[in-house]
Amino acid sequence: MPRKGMKSLCFSPKVPSSSSSPHSIFGSPARIGFSPAPPSFPDSVMDRTLDIAAPVIEKWNPDTTTFAKVTSLFHENRQEARDFIKTVRNLQRAMHFLVAENSSSSKLIRAQNLMQIAMKRLQKEFYQILSMNRAQLDPESVSIRSSRTSIESSSSFNDDDDDGDGDSIRAANESISEVEDASMVAMEDLRLIAECMISSGYAKECLKIYTIIRKSIVDEGIYKLGVEKLSSSQIHKSNWESMDLRIKNWLNGVRTAVETLFNGERILCDHVFVSSDSIRESCFTEITREGATILFAFPENVAKHSKKSPEKVFRVLDMYTGISNHWPKIESIFGFDSTAAIRSQALTSLTKLAEFVRSALTDFESLMQKDSSKFPVAGAGIHPLTFDAMDYLSNLADYSNVLSDILADSPPPAKNQLPETYFGFSDSEESPAPAISLKTAWLILVLLCKLDTKAKFYKDVSLAYLFLANNLQYVVVKVQTSNLKYLLGDEWVTKHEAKVKQFASNYERLGWGHVIDSLPSNHTSETPEKVKEIFKKFNSAFDQAYKKQALCVVPDRKLRDFIKVSIARKIYRLYREMYNQHALKLLEGRHSSGIVRYAPEDVGHHLSDLFFGHVESGSSSSVESSPSNSLHPRSR
Repeated sequence: MPRKGMKSLCFSPKVPSSSSSPHSIFGSPARIGFSPAPPSFPDSVMDRTLDIAAPVIEKWNPDTTTFAKVTSLFHENRQEARDFIKTVRNLQRAMHFLVAENSSSSKLIRAQNLMQIAMKRLQKEFYQILSMNRAQLDPESVSIRSSRTSIESSSSFNDDDDDGDGDSIRAANESISEVEDASMVAMEDLRLIAECMISSGYAKECLKIYTIIRKSIVDEGIYKLGVEKLSSSQIHKSNWESMDLRIKNWLNGVRTAVETLFNGERILCDHVFVSSDSIRESCFTEITREGATILFAFPENVAKHSKKSPEKVFRVLDMYTGISNHWPKIESIFGFDSTAAIRSQALTSLTKLAEFVRSALTDFESLMQKDSSKFPVAGAGIHPLTFDAMDYLSNLADYSNVLSDILADSPPPAKNQLPETYFGFSDSEESPAPAISLKTAWLILVLLCKLDTKAKFYKDVSLAYLFLANNLQYVVVKVQTSNLKYLLGDEWVTKHEAKVKQFASNYERLGWGHVIDSLPSNHTSETPEKVKEIFKKFNSAFDQAYKKQALCVVPDRKLRDFIKVSIARKIYRLYREMYNQHALKLLEGRHSSGIVRYAPEDVGHHLSDLFFGHVESGSSSSVESSPSNSLHPRSR
């Protein structure tokens, strides 16, 4: 022991009490009867120490009294328990000095016997407090009632503190109801016992009890959270539905495990073993290593051994989010050198999950390109591939934060393959676009190119353009109404909205151009026979166009109104002018009923009925659909 310790033992400036309590066994030099220099440890001091310690320790010997066997010292009288701890410490100090003075003294045998009795008692108390206070020491209670900051800043129990600030701390503790603060009372008792046993050379026995009990609580907690240790063969044999359920259990459990289970154990361990950094590190590591490894290895096993497919990516992203969101806490809780393997396991899982996501996105792109459906969608409506792909991408956009990390190091799409305008936003060396924005724009571009090829299955070119307008409008709206808008930006939306209008104009020109062309812009000087010819030509063209276009659908109301208004402005206005000028004269003549077949209102009604996918008689033609053979939207 350092000289400072000997000085405080033999030359204490405090006035001793006349009482025989453990507080007064060491007095001033004059009282004990030896000179201050050089310091010595006379037999009389050791005899007095033994005489005072013996009744205090032997009273609680579980092998000699029934009372001591069935009664808990710390539960019965906490003040007496503190006196017991102080007596043991004084005995330990006296033994230390006696060994230095006379290692062969017979008094050491008696002192060692008393010390063994005391340690056996403290082991029993330590075990009882841990066992009987499982509810009060559960990680949730500990994490709520405590903080590592306040615990680490608190001083350990010692004689000097107990005579001064210790009295006020003890008084404050005793004034608090056990019901209200049972966890803190138990934690403080455990700390006192642990410090006494460790300083007396019984750290191994103390740690064994603590580790066995607390490890069982951690392991039980992991089990109750539904986190399983799965082998690669178990994952291979499991169908995705059962694996999805296991992943949900893990997602529900990881937050509780990090924020409550492991955090609470770290707080408790730091408090109980605050006197020794090495002991609390080794103890916490032993308690949590197996449970934490099971928890953080689960995502890696799923990522490595599950069959990769695009629809699984959302659960994988959920697991990635579960670890990354809690990484600061994980790094703090498992900050010891001996828990580096646990941190490494969590990082390895993040790496494997990220690899899974990148691979799944590559598969998603490949599946879009390989889509082999050759049927034209009825009514030139929205293709199932468009529905599935955009639902998939919009759900991916909800994970933009973690996807940004995952895709940050991914190679960007080759810029020499397509001009910048195809992406819809600028990407230059001076102002590079984020990797996630480039990847998203590229995947949408792959979809649009695939839709271009499917438009060629329409024999009528006007329907091909309507098909492209419908599908691109769906894409644009999906971008505008999801987090995709933050990845692609306003410039992308504006450029693709212009393309929608261009497709719609091409549809109008090819689908209704011959109807518009049948109505001359200047018909005032036409002869009656020429007027009849114009009406006949309009009737034929309008009947033909309406019959074909009435089967078309435009699901988006905004696009539907845009096309109908544009067509009506060109057809309805010209037809009404011609009708008002010539129809009355024609209707008065013979055989005129077949010439003027439509009043302007009839034309207007027919045009307003367009793009709902039904004919005038009321029969309907629903949009054909086929189940997507590759892509599935996220299941919530």
